[in-house]
Amino acid sequence: MTSSSLPSEHRLTGTVSAGVASLSGDFSVWTLARAKQLIGDARQIDLAGLTRFDTAAALLLLSLQDQGVTLQGLAPTHERLLEAVRKSVPTPDPAKPVLRGLRALLDNTGRRVVRALRFLTELAEYLGRFLAALARSIRHPSEFPLIPLVHHCQETGLRAVPIVALMSFLIGVVLAFQGAVQLHEFGAEVFVVDLISISIIRELGVLLTAIIVAGRTASALTASIGSMKMREEIDAMRTLGIDPDMRLVLPRILALLITLPILTVIANAAGLLGGAIMSWVELGISPSMFRYRMIAETDVDNVIAGLSKAPVFALIIGVIGCHAGMKVGKDAESLGAQTSTAVVNAIFLVIIADALFSIFFAEVGI
Repeated sequence: MTSSSLPSEHRLTGTVSAGVASLSGDFSVWTLARAKQLIGDARQIDLAGLTRFDTAAALLLLSLQDQGVTLQGLAPTHERLLEAVRKSVPTPDPAKPVLRGLRALLDNTGRRVVRALRFLTELAEYLGRFLAALARSIRHPSEFPLIPLVHHCQETGLRAVPIVALMSFLIGVVLAFQGAVQLHEFGAEVFVVDLISISIIRELGVLLTAIIVAGRTASALTASIGSMKMREEIDAMRTLGIDPDMRLVLPRILALLITLPILTVIANAAGLLGGAIMSWVELGISPSMFRYRMIAETDVDNVIAGLSKAPVFALIIGVIGCHAGMKVGKDAESLGAQTSTAVVNAIFLVIIADALFSIFFAEVGI
């Protein structure tokens, strides 16, 4: 729209003399294009003749001031408006310095350590929430979520039996076969029984069971709680006075605490069965000889060491799964990211915990 086509109340006129542009009339959003033409390359602007002045004109003047243009003649009301606009214009954050070499390495390492510590702090919070909910259910048995607990025991325990048993059976077969190949060269095939029984009962049975449960259950916990959070069902529960820790966190973690030791016993039995069958087929060690050798050479400390890990692994998997589910945002992408993160973190922390258990048992002589 040209200046001549504007209504009389939206007219801006001006002159330029000796590098000074004098404007009069309406300086507003309607006349910005006209103002730029009148100002041109002038380094000083006289605004004494303005009758109207708005924020769009103020933004133009501020940008001209940044280029070194001088303003004069502003009325007090217009000057206050210009100052208000100046204060409201956001200032960009200063550019972060680009770190290189050792400083960049230390910066990245520090940030990762802080994130890891924050993550562990959040896990400790959810562990405390679980313990608080458990204590509350003990004080008030009527609030104990028995039906959800039975349901989650079926989902995390009973439905995991086939895959856990098959995996452990095949691990026992592999251990027996590989041990037979290696020990045959030394005429020590009978020690295959020791290898199978100690490896499975003390380490592989509980560790591989926990890894399978971590991949299977941690993802399921994150997906179930995360989908409820996406649909704002958890907010609705709080609105209705229902404690999410009692209904969501407690039965899931408690079900893992109950079922993971049972799955570990099943895994041990299946692994020993697979090892016994392969030892019979490959080495001619009869089942009775296998049983006698296992009972004679396998100390009960190995059984205690293996089974004592199961509750700790269950706590790790359950807390990580519930924590990741509560961290899900409003979109499906967040749900997928938290699900994969929960599985990776659960498996990683289970392996770390197993290593710490091994160091502890070695120090106490178990």
